[in-house]
Amino acid sequence: MKPTLLLLAAGMGSRYGGLKQLDGLGPNGETIMDYSIYDAIKAGFGKIVFVIRKDFEQDFREKILSKYEGHVPVELCFQSLDALPEGFTCPADRVKPWGTNHAVLMAKNVVKEPFCVINCDDFYNRDAFQVIGKFLSDLPEGSKNKYAMVGFRVGNTLSENGTVARGICSKDEQGNLTTVVERTEIMRVDGPICYKDEEGKWIPVEENTPVSMNMWGFTPDYFEYSEAYFKEFLAEPKTMENLKAEFFIPLMVNKLINEGTSTVQVLDTTSKWFGVTYAADRQDTVDRIQQLVNEGVYPNKLF
Repeated sequence: MKPTLLLLAAGMGSRYGGLKQLDGLGPNGETIMDYSIYDAIKAGFGKIVFVIRKDFEQDFREKILSKYEGHVPVELCFQSLDALPEGFTCPADRVKPWGTNHAVLMAKNVVKEPFCVINCDDFYNRDAFQVIGKFLSDLPEGSKNKYAMVGFRVGNTLSENGTVARGICSKDEQGNLTTVVERTEIMRVDGPICYKDEEGKWIPVEENTPVSMNMWGFTPDYFEYSEAYFKEFLAEPKTMENLKAEFFIPLMVNKLINEGTSTVQVLDTTSKWFGVTYAADRQDTVDRIQQLVNEGVYPNKLF
């Protein structure tokens, strides 16, 4: 069974401004998502599922979905603040979405095969899709509890225009993930790559330290775990009190690893990430895509 690509496209793009998911960066107005989908099809993925907000459905269908017709089956799911389990209601003052793992849950009814989760606004590059595509395609039918994460080398994931947030990963001797710690400020500080710790100190990390770029491989049993844990998450009084509390993928993954329920293999990739974390990143991204087109990595027009 061919794996599915699940794109999380409901974010607001707060640091960048506007709907960066729909920003044309390729020579014919291609979005970053278009390149991810092109690479995923090449890597053997058989279906594309988007999680978006209902309020830009029409724009999304017209600008994005129409171009994939005849290339790959596509489905839409919607993330909303009130999409909560029975017995829970959204606080009246909350405006922030419930986070990446809540977005993943929205696809429960349309994804029945092994799947890869990615952000829609990160340029992952082809090797990353080939690595995760092979892992998912090689899983035995009915496989459970064996997941994967593409571990990008931190030196390949920085922005020249400010700090980036990355999940810094540790793994055991078998190459399985042991922890992923979200560091919200990572950059080069006078040469070495460093992250800022809880006390405001810059802590150096090795160039090849694996980091999470939110490129995960799961099987459908992951939805059941997520549903159950989301209820626990919401039942915590402090969750409802904190209007910015989010149900992140690493939160769920860490729980499954710590309990010994699942393993998450860290897959190495030579891919160099780039993207538009900041508005100032835009031109660099346009230039890099054009360079890949000039080198023949991508055709001038994708779809």
